[in-house]
Order: sequence, then structure tokens, then C-alpha cells
Amino acid sequence: MMANFFVPILDDGWRFIGIFAAATFVAALTGVAWLFWPLLLISLWSVYFFRDPPRVVPQEDSILVAPADGLVNMIVPAVPPAELGLGDRPLTRVSIFLSVFDVHVNRVPCAGTVDVVAYRPGKFLNAAHEKASDDNERMAIAMVRGDGVRVGFVQIAGWVARRIICGIKPGQSVAVGERCGHIRFGSRTDLYLPPGARLLVGVGQRMIGGETVMAEFNATAEPRATLEF
Repeated sequence: MMANFFVPILDDGWRFIGIFAAATFVAALTGVAWLFWPLLLISLWSVYFFRDPPRVVPQEDSILVAPADGLVNMIVPAVPPAELGLGDRPLTRVSIFLSVFDVHVNRVPCAGTVDVVAYRPGKFLNAAHEKASDDNERMAIAMVRGDGVRVGFVQIAGWVARRIICGIKPGQSVAVGERCGHIRFGSRTDLYLPPGARLLVGVGQRMIGGETVMAEFNATAEPRATLEF
């Protein structure tokens, strides 16, 4: 029962929580009310932002789960970043926008072996804009499933975000839904569907990282992705 009230906090978040809490304490001691209340709200928000709730991850081999919490704000055909090694033909790109109120832990969309982890510096445009995929700072991750299919997803910094954290390395074997990093503070995550994957979500749908099934592999069915463009 207590687990419903006490959600784990990212290790990376404790120093930010500590800084805000210390500033709030100093404001309280000095009696500066106009500073105390905003700092208290920021301290409480930082605890909320760095939460890392457990997830119930589906274990089917034929699916791709959401790599992040947030709202699907775009589904478009797009050429993947070159560093992913997914070729130069357009693939279905599903973009998940994370507000500052979403869980910011990223999770791998499928089980497999990490092949590419490539950082690229860039701008800090609003992560909701389409140009953010090409222009913003990003971390591109490509994985190889057990059947040899390559899956790519990208952590993208937003105008508030200034740090992308990636906790996996090339050659590492990962399980579906496994934590792979996070982004501070407000961002976007793009998932590129490989050929043969059938899209199961639409624009405006809310994702739960590691739980929501975004696509499935079904060689006998036509991909639904073309209906979303």
C-alpha cells in the first residue's frame, strides 16, 4: 500500500532536489515569504519530475513498446538520422513529446543488442516542433532484435532540456522496457518503425513508457502507418 505513495526517485535527481530544498530552507529561516513559497513549489515539483515509477512491461517478442511517457504529437514518414544506420529511405517516425510534468525515464522499445549510441550536439528548439528531430541536440540509439531487425529511437533535448543521459552502451544486451536513460527537463523521443512493423497508436494518444504497445510485427498484414500520415 505504501508503494502507491512513495515512488522511487532517479539517483541523478537527488542533487537537484537537495539544492532546491536547501534554498527553500534558507528562505524559511530568513523569513523571506515571497521567495519561500516559489522555492517550495519548485522543490515539490523537482521530486515529482525525477520520479521513476515501476512499470509492467509486456513480454511478447513481436511488439515495440513506448520508449517514453508523453503525448504522440507527430507520425510522419522521415529519413532516420544517418548515425542510426537505418538507411536513407523514409521510415515511419513516431514522436512522443514529454512535458515537464511527464516521467522522463526512457526505456528500450524491444529486447535485443545495442548496436549504436551516438551523441550529436545541436540547438534547443521547442521539442514539439518537427525541426527538432534534425536540429536539436540528440542521442541516437540503434538496436538489433534477435531476428536481426534493426530498431532505432532518438532522445531529443528541448528548449528547457539541457542534458541527455544515456545509460546503455554498444554491445550491451537489453530487455524490452529496460531503463536506458532520461532527459532533463522537457524533451522528445522519436521511434523509427522498421519495415513490416504495424503501427498501433495515433496522434494525440498518451504513451506510458515501457507499457504502451506502439507497434507489432506481422508479416501478413499491411502496415497501418501509411494511414496516419
